[in-house]
Amino acid sequence: MINILFEDNHIIVAEKPYGMLSQADITGDPDILTELKKILKKKYNKPRNVFLGLVHRLDKNVGGVMVFAKTSKAASRLSKQVASHTFQKKYYAVVEGVLKEPTGTLKNFLLKSESERRTIALDKPTKDAKYAELSYKVITSKDNLSMLDIDLKTGRAHQIRAQLADIGHPILGDKLYIEGIRDSSAPIALFAYSLEFLHPITQVKQKFIVKTPDEYPWSIFKL
Repeated sequence: MINILFEDNHIIVAEKPYGMLSQADITGDPDILTELKKILKKKYNKPRNVFLGLVHRLDKNVGGVMVFAKTSKAASRLSKQVASHTFQKKYYAVVEGVLKEPTGTLKNFLLKSESERRTIALDKPTKDAKYAELSYKVITSKDNLSMLDIDLKTGRAHQIRAQLADIGHPILGDKLYIEGIRDSSAPIALFAYSLEFLHPITQVKQKFIVKTPDEYPWSIFKL
Protein backbone atom coordinates (compact mmCIF):
# COMPACT_ATOMS: atom_id res chain seq x y z
CA MET A 1 0.00 0.00 0.00
CA ILE A 2 1.50 3.31 -1.12
CA ASN A 3 0.74 6.40 0.96
CA ILE A 4 -0.12 9.15 -1.56
CA LEU A 5 0.22 12.60 -0.01
CA PHE A 6 -0.80 14.79 -2.96
CA GLU A 7 -1.80 14.56 -6.59
CA ASP A 8 -2.82 17.00 -9.30
CA ASN A 9 -2.55 17.01 -13.11
CA HIS A 10 1.21 17.58 -13.00
CA ILE A 11 2.76 15.83 -9.99
CA ILE A 12 2.18 13.09 -7.48
CA VAL A 13 3.82 13.01 -4.05
CA ALA A 14 4.06 9.71 -2.20
CA GLU A 15 5.87 7.99 0.64
CA LYS A 16 8.28 5.27 -0.43
CA PRO A 17 8.24 2.36 2.02
CA TYR A 18 11.41 0.75 3.32
CA GLY A 19 12.53 -2.19 1.20
CA MET A 20 11.06 -0.85 -2.03
CA LEU A 21 13.17 0.34 -4.96
CA SER A 22 12.69 3.81 -6.40
CA GLN A 23 12.58 2.35 -9.90
CA ALA A 24 12.85 -1.11 -11.44
CA ASP A 25 16.22 -2.81 -11.74
CA ILE A 26 17.56 -6.23 -12.75
CA THR A 27 16.41 -7.82 -9.49
CA GLY A 28 12.76 -7.56 -10.42
CA ASP A 29 11.95 -6.42 -6.87
CA PRO A 30 8.93 -4.12 -6.36
CA ASP A 31 9.54 -0.42 -7.06
CA ILE A 32 7.45 2.63 -6.25
CA LEU A 33 7.53 4.06 -9.78
CA THR A 34 5.90 0.95 -11.26
CA GLU A 35 3.43 0.67 -8.37
CA LEU A 36 2.30 4.28 -8.80
CA LYS A 37 1.84 3.74 -12.54
CA LYS A 38 -0.42 0.79 -11.76
CA ILE A 39 -2.44 2.90 -9.31
CA LEU A 40 -2.88 5.73 -11.83
CA LYS A 41 -3.73 3.34 -14.65
CA LYS A 42 -6.49 1.77 -12.58
CA LYS A 43 -7.73 5.04 -11.07
CA TYR A 44 -8.17 6.77 -14.44
CA ASN A 45 -8.95 3.63 -16.45
CA LYS A 46 -6.06 4.28 -18.83
CA PRO A 47 -5.97 1.85 -21.78
CA ARG A 48 -2.29 2.52 -22.47
CA ASN A 49 0.85 2.90 -20.42
CA VAL A 50 0.92 5.74 -17.91
CA PHE A 51 3.70 8.34 -18.07
CA LEU A 52 5.37 9.01 -14.75
CA GLY A 53 8.76 10.67 -14.49
CA LEU A 54 11.29 9.82 -11.78
CA VAL A 55 13.19 12.99 -10.82
CA HIS A 56 15.03 11.86 -7.68
CA ARG A 57 15.70 8.64 -5.79
CA LEU A 58 15.90 7.08 -2.36
CA ASP A 59 17.94 3.97 -1.62
CA LYS A 60 16.00 0.73 -1.30
CA ASN A 61 16.61 0.50 2.44
CA VAL A 62 15.62 4.15 3.03
CA GLY A 63 12.00 5.30 3.32
CA GLY A 64 10.40 8.69 2.91
CA VAL A 65 8.71 11.29 0.75
CA MET A 66 9.25 11.52 -3.03
CA VAL A 67 7.74 13.54 -5.87
CA PHE A 68 7.04 12.19 -9.37
CA ALA A 69 6.13 14.04 -12.57
CA LYS A 70 2.94 13.21 -14.45
CA THR A 71 3.96 15.14 -17.58
CA SER A 72 7.21 15.60 -19.49
CA LYS A 73 7.12 19.35 -18.85
CA ALA A 74 6.81 18.81 -15.11
CA ALA A 75 9.61 16.23 -15.23
CA SER A 76 11.94 18.63 -17.02
CA ARG A 77 11.28 21.50 -14.62
CA LEU A 78 11.59 19.37 -11.50
CA SER A 79 14.81 17.85 -12.81
CA LYS A 80 16.24 21.35 -13.23
CA GLN A 81 15.43 22.10 -9.59
CA VAL A 82 17.20 18.91 -8.55
CA ALA A 83 20.25 19.80 -10.65
CA SER A 84 20.42 23.32 -9.23
CA HIS A 85 20.02 21.99 -5.65
CA THR A 86 16.86 24.06 -5.03
CA PHE A 87 15.01 21.01 -3.72
CA GLN A 88 14.98 21.16 0.08
CA LYS A 89 15.26 17.64 1.46
CA LYS A 90 15.39 16.85 5.16
CA TYR A 91 16.07 13.54 6.84
CA TYR A 92 16.06 11.98 10.26
CA ALA A 93 18.96 9.65 11.00
CA VAL A 94 20.05 7.63 14.00
CA VAL A 95 23.83 7.28 14.09
CA GLU A 96 26.28 5.39 16.24
CA GLY A 97 28.00 7.39 18.96
CA VAL A 98 27.54 10.87 20.43
CA LEU A 99 28.65 13.78 18.26
CA LYS A 100 31.00 16.34 19.82
CA GLU A 101 29.22 19.28 18.19
CA PRO A 102 25.42 19.72 18.46
CA THR A 103 25.29 21.29 15.01
CA GLY A 104 27.61 21.18 12.03
CA THR A 105 28.15 21.20 8.29
CA LEU A 106 29.87 18.42 6.38
CA LYS A 107 31.62 19.22 3.11
CA ASN A 108 33.27 16.49 1.06
CA PHE A 109 34.02 15.31 -2.43
CA LEU A 110 32.30 11.98 -3.04
CA LEU A 111 33.78 9.30 -5.27
CA LYS A 112 31.83 6.21 -6.24
CA SER A 113 33.80 3.02 -5.81
CA GLU A 114 32.46 0.42 -8.24
CA SER A 115 34.59 -2.35 -6.72
CA GLU A 116 33.27 -1.72 -3.20
CA ARG A 117 29.83 -0.66 -4.48
CA ARG A 118 29.77 2.32 -2.16
CA THR A 119 30.73 5.99 -2.02
CA ILE A 120 33.98 7.30 -0.53
CA ALA A 121 34.11 10.72 1.16
CA LEU A 122 37.26 12.72 0.38
CA ASP A 123 38.48 16.03 1.81
CA LYS A 124 39.95 17.39 -1.41
CA PRO A 125 38.80 17.57 -5.05
CA THR A 126 39.66 14.42 -6.98
CA LYS A 127 38.99 13.30 -10.53
CA ASP A 128 35.37 12.11 -10.92
CA ALA A 129 34.52 13.10 -7.34
CA LYS A 130 31.48 15.35 -6.80
CA TYR A 131 31.08 18.08 -4.21
CA ALA A 132 28.67 17.20 -1.39
CA GLU A 133 27.34 19.24 1.50
CA LEU A 134 24.88 18.72 4.31
CA SER A 135 24.15 20.30 7.67
CA TYR A 136 22.96 18.51 10.76
CA LYS A 137 21.49 19.20 14.18
CA VAL A 138 21.56 16.72 17.06
CA ILE A 139 18.03 16.25 18.35
CA THR A 140 18.92 13.97 21.25
CA SER A 141 21.37 11.25 22.32
CA LYS A 142 20.80 8.04 24.24
CA ASP A 143 22.56 4.70 24.75
CA ASN A 144 25.57 5.81 22.66
CA LEU A 145 23.26 6.68 19.76
CA SER A 146 22.34 10.10 18.41
CA MET A 147 19.34 11.22 16.42
CA LEU A 148 20.04 13.88 13.81
CA ASP A 149 17.94 16.27 11.77
CA ILE A 150 19.73 16.56 8.43
CA ASP A 151 19.34 19.29 5.81
CA LEU A 152 20.68 17.90 2.55
CA LYS A 153 22.28 20.65 0.43
CA THR A 154 23.33 18.40 -2.46
CA GLY A 155 21.87 15.09 -3.53
CA ARG A 156 24.65 12.60 -4.24
CA ALA A 157 24.46 8.82 -4.24
CA HIS A 158 24.82 7.53 -0.66
CA GLN A 159 25.76 11.05 0.40
CA ILE A 160 24.39 11.05 3.94
CA ARG A 161 25.57 7.50 4.58
CA ALA A 162 29.11 8.18 3.34
CA GLN A 163 29.59 11.55 5.01
CA LEU A 164 28.38 10.41 8.43
CA ALA A 165 30.49 7.25 8.26
CA ASP A 166 33.49 9.41 7.34
CA ILE A 167 33.27 11.34 10.62
CA GLY A 168 32.96 8.11 12.62
CA HIS A 169 29.19 8.14 13.10
CA PRO A 170 27.70 5.65 10.60
CA ILE A 171 23.95 5.28 10.37
CA LEU A 172 22.53 2.59 12.62
CA GLY A 173 21.99 -0.63 10.69
CA ASP A 174 24.02 0.43 7.66
CA LYS A 175 26.08 -2.72 7.15
CA LEU A 176 27.69 -1.39 3.97
CA TYR A 177 29.35 1.54 5.74
CA ILE A 178 29.92 -0.22 9.07
CA GLU A 179 31.09 -3.68 8.00
CA GLY A 180 31.55 -3.34 4.24
CA ILE A 181 28.67 -5.77 3.70
CA ARG A 182 26.09 -4.89 1.07
CA ASP A 183 22.56 -5.62 2.31
CA SER A 184 19.92 -3.56 0.54
CA SER A 185 17.08 -5.54 2.10
CA ALA A 186 17.69 -4.45 5.69
CA PRO A 187 16.31 -0.99 6.59
CA ILE A 188 18.73 1.57 7.95
CA ALA A 189 17.85 4.35 10.38
CA LEU A 190 17.51 7.03 7.72
CA PHE A 191 14.19 8.57 6.69
CA ALA A 192 13.37 11.40 4.26
CA TYR A 193 10.71 13.18 6.28
CA SER A 194 10.44 16.52 4.45
CA LEU A 195 10.50 17.66 0.82
CA GLU A 196 10.12 21.24 -0.38
CA PHE A 197 10.16 22.48 -3.99
CA LEU A 198 8.44 24.84 -6.41
CA HIS A 199 5.45 23.41 -8.21
CA PRO A 200 6.68 22.90 -11.80
CA ILE A 201 3.69 24.70 -13.34
CA THR A 202 2.30 27.17 -10.78
CA GLN A 203 5.72 27.94 -9.23
CA VAL A 204 4.05 27.96 -5.82
CA LYS A 205 6.21 26.51 -3.05
CA GLN A 206 5.16 23.01 -2.01
CA LYS A 207 6.14 21.40 1.27
CA PHE A 208 5.35 17.85 2.37
CA ILE A 209 6.18 16.24 5.69
CA VAL A 210 5.60 12.60 6.61
CA LYS A 211 5.68 10.95 10.01
CA THR A 212 8.49 8.48 10.68
CA PRO A 213 7.40 4.87 11.22
CA ASP A 214 7.21 3.98 14.91
CA GLU A 215 8.72 0.53 14.44
CA TYR A 216 12.14 1.80 13.33
CA PRO A 217 15.13 2.61 15.57
CA TRP A 218 14.35 6.25 16.34
CA SER A 219 11.26 5.13 18.29
CA ILE A 220 13.53 4.81 21.31
CA PHE A 221 13.82 8.61 21.26
CA LYS A 222 10.04 9.10 21.46
CA LEU A 223 9.83 11.99 19.01
